[in-house]
Order: sequence, then structure tokens, then C-alpha cells
Amino acid sequence: MHKIYLIPGMGADTRIYNHIDLKESDDITCIDWIEPHETDTLATYAQKIIYQYHIEPNSVIIGNSLDGMLAIEIAKFIPVQKVILISSIRTVDEAPGYFKLFRMLPVYKLIPSGLMIKMRFFIRLAFGAMSAGDRWLFEDMLKNTSPKFLKWSMGAVLRWDNTIIPPNVYQITGDKDKVFPYKKLKAAEIIKGGTHIMIFDKAKQVNKIIKRILSK
Repeated sequence: MHKIYLIPGMGADTRIYNHIDLKESDDITCIDWIEPHETDTLATYAQKIIYQYHIEPNSVIIGNSLDGMLAIEIAKFIPVQKVILISSIRTVDEAPGYFKLFRMLPVYKLIPSGLMIKMRFFIRLAFGAMSAGDRWLFEDMLKNTSPKFLKWSMGAVLRWDNTIIPPNVYQITGDKDKVFPYKKLKAAEIIKGGTHIMIFDKAKQVNKIIKRILSK
């Protein structure tokens, strides 16, 4: 049996894992967001999550999208058994070029928090084509996200400067991912045709890889 913590991506909730098939015998905890302080970094926020959810050593942390970075920060504080990143990155060196651009020109700060929640076109642009059901779910998750949390998380992610890869980190990504292009992810297992939402539309392949990783 594994003790597994599921961390959703920025602007998402644990419904992002609806298609992920884990064993009934596993002890699974879905992490819901807590409101950050404006001075929090991903590292300090990770400590709050560890405390809030009593994350124990030798657990398995699964992080999707931008919050794979949070999973990395958790693994830097406590010795975990495995970290599984889905459509995410391990270090700042794997971040795409536009991260540097938005650090230099933080235009997101000029966008009212409430307006961010309504920017549905961004989802279609960044995540690629979705079925009607998946699009509804993504928009509903975004609509129910705290505007304060969304704005904070954008800044925290862009300021992330991690260069440390904890032990036992596994990456799964798609070769059509526009958010984190796979060519910068040298250690990732690549899913052909996978976009940034492959956790939905390539769930069968993602599940197969996760089960193999957990069996090691």
C-alpha cells in the first residue's frame, strides 16, 4: 500500500485526477488549496501544505502542471518515496523561455484578479483542443478558484528558481505540450500526442506509466 498525495494544477482542483486510476488499497489524500500569504514563495507554501495535511516521510507525491513544482518543494523538505510529475518540470532550467519574459515584464500584475478567472480563451490557447465535457470542467474549476490564490500562484511560479532535483522524481509529459515543451525535459517519459491536458485525454497511457512507477 502507498500513501499518496494528489496536488492539482494552478486554477484546478482535485477533479483534475478524475481519470487517474489508483489502487483501492492505496491511502489517497487529495490536497485542496489553502489561502497563501502574499509573501509566500512556493517553498514556504510547501511547508504550510506539509503541516496542514500531515504529509509523512516515504509518501508518494503526484503533482500536475504548475503544481508539480510544489511537489518538488515538498520533496526538498521531507524524504518522500517518489515524486511523480505530470505535465510539469523539475527545475528552473526546464522552464520555457516565456518564464523569463514574464519575470521581466510581469503584466499579470496589471490584470484584475477577477478578470483572470474569466480568461477562458487562455485555456484553449495554452492547453489545446478539448472535448466539450473537459472544457466545461476546466472552466468550472477556474471559475471556482480563489482570485487571490490564482494571482499569487502566477507570481510564485514565475519567481521559482529551484535547481535541485530530489531523489526519485519521475516525469510524464506529452510531445504536444505547449506550456512545458518536452524538448527541454531530458528525463521525462514522453506520451505521443499528449498535450497539457493529457491527464484527461491520454489518461490510459498516463495510468499505465504511473502504475509502473509505483510498482518499482
